[in-house]
Amino acid sequence: MTAGERAVTSTLRWYQQAVIYCIDVRSFQDSDGDGCGDLRGLISRLDYLARLGVTCLWLNPIHPSPLRDGGYDVADYYGIHPALGSLGDFAELCRRAEERGLRILLDLVVNHTSDQHPWFVSARSDPDSPFRDWYVWSETEPPDRRQGIVFPGEQDATWTFDEEAGAWYFHRFYEFQPDLNWANPEVRREIAKVMAFWLQLGVAGFRVDGAPFVLELTRPGADPAPKDFGILESWRQETQWQSGDSVLLCEANVPPSDVASYVGSRPDGPADRAQLVFDFLLNPKAWLALARSDAEPLVDALTNAVRLPSGGQWATFLRNHDELDLSTLTQEQRQDVFRVFAPRSRMRIYGRGIRRRLAPMLDGDRRRIELAYALQFSLPGCPVIRYGEEIGMGENLALLDRDAIRTPMQWDGTPNAGFSAARADRLVRPVAMRGRYGASTVNVRAQNRDPDSLLRWFENLIHTLRTTPEIGIGRCSVVDVPLPRAVLAHRFDAPTGSVLLLHNLADSELSVDIGPLDGADEPFDLLVDGPYDAPGRQLTGLRLHGWGYRWIRLFRTDRV
Repeated sequence: MTAGERAVTSTLRWYQQAVIYCIDVRSFQDSDGDGCGDLRGLISRLDYLARLGVTCLWLNPIHPSPLRDGGYDVADYYGIHPALGSLGDFAELCRRAEERGLRILLDLVVNHTSDQHPWFVSARSDPDSPFRDWYVWSETEPPDRRQGIVFPGEQDATWTFDEEAGAWYFHRFYEFQPDLNWANPEVRREIAKVMAFWLQLGVAGFRVDGAPFVLELTRPGADPAPKDFGILESWRQETQWQSGDSVLLCEANVPPSDVASYVGSRPDGPADRAQLVFDFLLNPKAWLALARSDAEPLVDALTNAVRLPSGGQWATFLRNHDELDLSTLTQEQRQDVFRVFAPRSRMRIYGRGIRRRLAPMLDGDRRRIELAYALQFSLPGCPVIRYGEEIGMGENLALLDRDAIRTPMQWDGTPNAGFSAARADRLVRPVAMRGRYGASTVNVRAQNRDPDSLLRWFENLIHTLRTTPEIGIGRCSVVDVPLPRAVLAHRFDAPTGSVLLLHNLADSELSVDIGPLDGADEPFDLLVDGPYDAPGRQLTGLRLHGWGYRWIRLFRTDRV
């Protein structure tokens, strides 16, 4: 392969070594003093994000919306919510981001629309409307109208009778979010136009919200409905025709046997559907391991990991914009996680999840926070972090549901944390100024000035990951030697070299003996939690502090 060919391949597969930063624009930075974050505010913070080292910005919904579900009830796919700015502002954001080497992913929320979307307004008003068949209807009450509920306790049906339409309509989520009819070719053509529109404006791709539900060909009495993966295949072809290095990132919280289907049509073939898929299989196992101070759940998950089609990549996360979903754990396992990280009922949601940020879940203990993120960044795939995690922000449990973890970014210790010049009562969400995680204590400005801050540590973590390509492109394997149960030892091997990663999930210092490994002629530490003796060639007597971690380079080649 020539140098030019390697460069092209690297560009087209940039996602394999990406560091993705998730932003709620409304809560990030207000530029005009109206109390709501906006695109101009985000533009003003791009230098901060570039310095942090992230490579891709995933924006939660920015379209016009009644905002009954945080913008996930879209009323116009071609627009920008007026409170956030204009299409011109968005084009400027894309240009300024590109100048700093930052790509942008948009949330693609097309399983459903808002009930205020002009398509649905027309569809419900007239059975002969050209948009009637853009949604899923039933003339009689469906027998399965109380099946497949996504939000137990907040939602009691998936079919609702509409007086104006004189018929029942399907909504996998809330009743104000009617599902689009993906069996209709006109719907498919229109959403393809939507994607082309935003690609032309400069986005690098889309995070596909609720991907399994988008693929459903729903009809009354057919739940679960059959899925049409041809939708993902057509999106892949159309987006790459528009932009050769564009990507799709699927939110697909599905059983292990189904995950690979979102990436490729054949397990042993290429990734011809989405390039990226969130690792919902590994996430709860990581939290179980942290709760029990026992690496076994992670050893099991890595040993039995689903193999993605060639060119596919996992997107790893610890916390995101939603609740921490523990539904794939057993009842006993779930209770173990609840007991350690969400001991009070108000910290939980839907009976299966946790509505907290990571720092308070770990009692603000810097050692545990570092361990958790060092662990995440060492797992196969590219890491996704939520805004504010890099400074250890907390949640506001006084807010409803998932809004608890969607509070404004804490930039400094001034009123409103530097987020907005508006009066406090006009803010999109309240800013916590006091308390252990309040902006008076936890903010970007203070941590920028402190060389030992969590923010500075995050910058080093991201830099280390970006100079350790094996984690993004290499083959992962658990090191098969007797170890204390609290220690996870795994390695990555790639044409660029090999790295060994050690993480101690317990609060007691210990020593591990790995033994000689192929190629480990002059091993050295890449990332550590504190001072250690240099590793020897035999890789024995390797100390780990309580909640400690060591990334050790075994060797590096000049091949790429």
